[in-house]
Amino acid sequence: MRPVGRIRVMEIIARMNIGGPATQILGLYERLNTEEFDHRLYTGQVEEAEGDRLRETAARVHRVPGLGRSIRPGDDCRALLRLAAEMRAFRPHIVHTRTAKAGALGRVAARLARVGSARVHVFHGHLLDGYFSPAKRRLYVWTERRLAAMTDRLVTVGANVRDDLLAAGIGRPGQYVVIPPGVRLGRVPGREAARAELGLPQDAPVVAFVGRLTGVKRPDRFLAVARAVLSRLPACRFVVCGGGELTDEVERAASATPGAFHLLGWRADVEAVYAAADVVLLTSDNEGTPLTLIEAGMAGTPVVATRVGSVEEVVRHGVTGLLAAPDAGELAEHVFRLLTDPVLACRMGESARRWTTESFAVERLVADTEALYRSLYAASRPSFPRSIA
Repeated sequence: MRPVGRIRVMEIIARMNIGGPATQILGLYERLNTEEFDHRLYTGQVEEAEGDRLRETAARVHRVPGLGRSIRPGDDCRALLRLAAEMRAFRPHIVHTRTAKAGALGRVAARLARVGSARVHVFHGHLLDGYFSPAKRRLYVWTERRLAAMTDRLVTVGANVRDDLLAAGIGRPGQYVVIPPGVRLGRVPGREAARAELGLPQDAPVVAFVGRLTGVKRPDRFLAVARAVLSRLPACRFVVCGGGELTDEVERAASATPGAFHLLGWRADVEAVYAAADVVLLTSDNEGTPLTLIEAGMAGTPVVATRVGSVEEVVRHGVTGLLAAPDAGELAEHVFRLLTDPVLACRMGESARRWTTESFAVERLVADTEALYRSLYAASRPSFPRSIA
């Protein structure tokens, strides 16, 4: 059933920094059918080091003071009240939240505002493993169980993420919808041009790490893999594209092997990193559906990754890349195999290009999301608020 007017969607995220959730929102923000959907984005401020993904002049973007990454009771309360006031003014048919803090504040605000909106929350991963102490994990699970009880649909980026959340008692099977990410990669340069741009030798094997330098991503494991590979391939180069609270530790460790590591920081031209690499390496303890691996596939670069979260829904083991336990030794063996078998690496890279392009197009993400909005509108239409415009 299509509405007489547009379906009003209020999307809420804590911050539009460099990362998977922001990338997905931008894909929707730029491509949703504006004749059918009045989609407005509410977000907090981004710390300068994180990189803001939004244009300040975007008309449908609303900044909410206090809605950022940090947990501060005063700011959080102000953000909650502001969100509730915005909901009463906009009267959305659907409140769509992403990330843990925005998910909590947005769903509680929807209850406070009493505007009858359908509530959707997206888990781009989960915080069940690798983030908290046992006590904090129990609090997280307790909170998400209660938030799930006030949510109409729980969206996950992969089936394994959904199954992990269900096993923790968060939500019911019927609440869940799996919508994989949608990615559009920029123009991928040639290998020679990419290596020249990044200052890498043309004839050396190159392994790339793209992502945040934070505990759950295990940059220490990446360094252990690098050391193991360098003991057998001393000419290998390891590129790190990203930043985070562990940047200084990575820089200190890398300095012990001069010339082997190239620390790039965050770069907008990540396509050049994929093009320059022979292998992309992911060493995380916990993931959702990593956009890095999708992007690497679209660039035709095979990957070696830990078998965590929904990684195996992106990487087809033995076909588009190689998966391993969270073990530096096993990961190093896989990396060495691809670096020393260029025919195998090329075959996997081409398979990865076909698979990711077919399965993770941004157009599919938009179509899936529009279908979800329509289904929620049709199912709950009698209780939806009327427009006051």
